[in-house]
Amino acid sequence: MKRTHTCGDLRPEHAGQTITLAGWVQNRRDHGSLMFIDLRDRYGLTQIVFDTDRPEALKLGQEVRSEWVIQATGRVLARPPDMVNPKMPTGGIEVAVDSFTVFSKSAALPFEVDGHAKVGEEARLAHRYLDLRRPAMQANLAARHRFVHAIRETMDSLGFLEIETPVLAKSTPEGARDYLVPSRVHWGRYYALPQSPQLFKQLCMIGGCDRYYQIARCFRDEDLRADRQPEFTQLDLEMSFADEEDVFAVAEACMRNAFKSGIGADIAVPFPRLSWKEAMEKYGCDKPDLRFGLELSDLTDLAGRVEFKVFASAIAAGGVVKGLAIPGGESFSRRELDVELLEVAKPYGARGLAWIKISPDGGYGGAPVKFFQKEQIDAIRDRLGAKPGDAMAFSADQARVANASLAAVRNYLGQVKLGLTRPGEFKFAWVTDFPAFEWLPEEKRWQSAHHPFTSVSAEDVDFMLAADPSREDCGLDRVRSAAYDLVLNGSEVASGSVRIHDAKLQEKVFQVLRLSEEQIRERFGFFTEALRYGTPPHAGIAPGIDRLVAMMLGCDSIREVIAFPKNAKAFDLMSGAPGAVDERQLRELGLVNLEKK
Repeated sequence: MKRTHTCGDLRPEHAGQTITLAGWVQNRRDHGSLMFIDLRDRYGLTQIVFDTDRPEALKLGQEVRSEWVIQATGRVLARPPDMVNPKMPTGGIEVAVDSFTVFSKSAALPFEVDGHAKVGEEARLAHRYLDLRRPAMQANLAARHRFVHAIRETMDSLGFLEIETPVLAKSTPEGARDYLVPSRVHWGRYYALPQSPQLFKQLCMIGGCDRYYQIARCFRDEDLRADRQPEFTQLDLEMSFADEEDVFAVAEACMRNAFKSGIGADIAVPFPRLSWKEAMEKYGCDKPDLRFGLELSDLTDLAGRVEFKVFASAIAAGGVVKGLAIPGGESFSRRELDVELLEVAKPYGARGLAWIKISPDGGYGGAPVKFFQKEQIDAIRDRLGAKPGDAMAFSADQARVANASLAAVRNYLGQVKLGLTRPGEFKFAWVTDFPAFEWLPEEKRWQSAHHPFTSVSAEDVDFMLAADPSREDCGLDRVRSAAYDLVLNGSEVASGSVRIHDAKLQEKVFQVLRLSEEQIRERFGFFTEALRYGTPPHAGIAPGIDRLVAMMLGCDSIREVIAFPKNAKAFDLMSGAPGAVDERQLRELGLVNLEKK
């Protein structure tokens, strides 16, 4: 037996027992006739002791260095009260070593793994197997395991079947680029790694599986950010004879149980809901952070009465004026208001931000004040809910720019500048009633705002079926989809919808998207044929596990909760993937090496 206990097991009640431990040498303290080693495995640390009573073990122990893998057998000793280490769960005991084996020696490490050293991400990713030994990474992966395990338990209790769908599938290019896999048997033809199991899970519903789920690996060839990876994991689920209410209940149960199991957090259910329109009006974006207020208000009607050129020109061009109150903003410097906040808004198209301060005595200050009558500013202040000592910030532009720029300012104020969020605070919300279609002016056509298998609101079906999609003014922008997003602390963590189960409605969606019969048959023929054979109403959702776990643990990047992630350029610094392949392999696949051309 390589070990009888782990390095996190032993307590004073084990005193007197002869046990065997195995693990890595965390550190060693050599006092000549007495030597201490902290032995580590993923369960914890145990102090083992070598002394002159066992000279052979002491001599061998003095040769040991950090990160050697060893086995030690000895007696458990209770430490005297004044020697107890309260910082370690095993701090009440130590093990007097009788016999000792070295399993493996370690070369000098490129960085320390004790959890205290600061190590650059590039070095960590290049030696990920060492990085995984660090306590923080061990804790992250353990929390991720508990999170996923709780999901599986929840899904099983609700009668879902865990079903695996293909990884080698047909390319159905929608949205992000596919990763393609060439076929050796069928030259010139390619599999695609799934961006999601969307069509297959709907086919499971047509197949009568009723309740499907999968901890699914998905692949997207897209530009990366801190919360993106070329391969990622999601909880994929689908339900027959269900609508969004059924999906919400299941997803909320999963989140509540997974967060409780992962870190002991209590998540309140049901989650609040707001429509896409409401989210845009109040928060300027469709993924609002509800941990703080700072709601936006539309001031266009009030601003239209003011002789302020910035407001007037925006409104004349069909734009809007929106604003928010900044608590305590009266103390902000001109640089904070004119430079700092504008830098936050600029990436979203803002050319400027107007502001007015409210002094403690209720007076007003700021460049625009001279263009307002006092009662006009009073009306704006009342709508924004601003108080003496606050400031008011305004964006006058097209609605898209005004909303996006003030949403960014709002998040910066709440999350950074004013510190209105707390670690370990989780605010979920459902966002519903998204637009079903959006017009692409450059291409003069409509596209699905979600994906082409999303149903539309029952109230809008008849209108959509009668609409002429060849015209921009046909009103399709007013059609609401039966899609919904789950938002957490200002990030989208899940997206889902009620699916189309009627072949006629699916045909109309393809018509809106201007897909020809040949394109439909080539891309989705197997699916559209399946729709003809009796399809139950069904709905589903796909929460992203990497992002949820990272947010649960307060990590800045999802790379912190993935065992072997790629870097920001989709490159594996450890293995060197993607890498070149042998010419013979390329010839077998009917491919050529472009580097040689």
